[in-house]
Amino acid sequence: MITFQNLTFGGTFSYETPDLPPDPKYYLWSWGTGGNGQLGLGNTTSYSSPKQIGALTTWSTFSAGGRHSLAIKTDGTMWTWGRNNNGQLGQGNTTDQSSPVQVGALTTWLNVSAAYSHNMAVKTDGTMWSWGSNGEGELGLGNTTSISSPVQVGSLTNWSNVATGYFHSLAVKTDGTLWVWGQNFSAQLGLGNTTSYSSPKQVGALTNWSTNDGGGSYSIAIKTDGTLWAWGQGSSGKLGLGNTTNYSSPKQVGALTNWSKLSVYNSHALTVKTDGTLWTWGSNYFAALGLGDTTNRSSPVQIGALTTWSNVATSSLHSMAIKTNGTLWTWGNNGYKQLGDGTTVHKSSPVQVGALTTWSSIDAGGFHSLAIIEE
Repeated sequence: MITFQNLTFGGTFSYETPDLPPDPKYYLWSWGTGGNGQLGLGNTTSYSSPKQIGALTTWSTFSAGGRHSLAIKTDGTMWTWGRNNNGQLGQGNTTDQSSPVQVGALTTWLNVSAAYSHNMAVKTDGTMWSWGSNGEGELGLGNTTSISSPVQVGSLTNWSNVATGYFHSLAVKTDGTLWVWGQNFSAQLGLGNTTSYSSPKQVGALTNWSTNDGGGSYSIAIKTDGTLWAWGQGSSGKLGLGNTTNYSSPKQVGALTNWSKLSVYNSHALTVKTDGTLWTWGSNYFAALGLGDTTNRSSPVQIGALTTWSNVATSSLHSMAIKTNGTLWTWGNNGYKQLGDGTTVHKSSPVQVGALTTWSSIDAGGFHSLAIIEE
């Protein structure tokens, strides 16, 4: 209650202040293989069910790499853990960490993307940073020297979001242009050639790129008009273009304009359309496509008939998705407990993880998984 004094007519009056909703809480969970500490649980144990990482409730965004993990808190600090053989933890050394360790003291980190052993990040000031392995120029620093602490890529301040493939990287600027660098043996940079580059190169002249992601040797992106595009290595049908041909420039996947969420990894892809349907294509080794079989698909195929999917994540051999009701579903290879269903049994169709309805975001590493519960 707040009380005011009426200086004109005398006396006082009061009113009840409205109850403000509590700040949301964000809990970070992990499961799967933990041999390099990539689960962040203070050990190297593998777990077949989700385990909470510490007791903090301020995790914001995160990314799972090959055998390491990155996360940003709501205060803008960045934290890393897991394997560090190439300095991918950004700690200035090559020592593995089994619990989250802060990278420097900055509070301006905005988003991150972890690859097999390198990372890209964008700060709130629009600058772009990289660190970790760099044998193919994937850090974008104009050389092939690995770096164990974050280093700024150029001096521009108009980077918007970043994505990483195994040995290449992608980024979109605030003007909607798409930029790529790193390994290009399979034309995964989309530049019309197979030349690798150690500095960012623009893909065409378009200014309507929105979301992108990099697989092992290919790339997929969504434009602001909702169209889907792919390029690079086409083996196993991973480009979704109805064949297994390599393409050195972006090619549109079908003619639809309602693609929304996207995740690609080594050799398969997952997407969600604006209508809430879930689609997949590429390699189906260990049933990673969730279609009830192990047959590869070279064009997008819908998983089931539901229209309630909201988010997706892929890994080498397993997949994850969240529904609009906050439930979590996984499928594919489970030999490393990465499905989180309490077993090591492979699943060829989506299976719900527990009964919680508060899952909000997910990501999959080589053989481990990360997710946030929001309350």
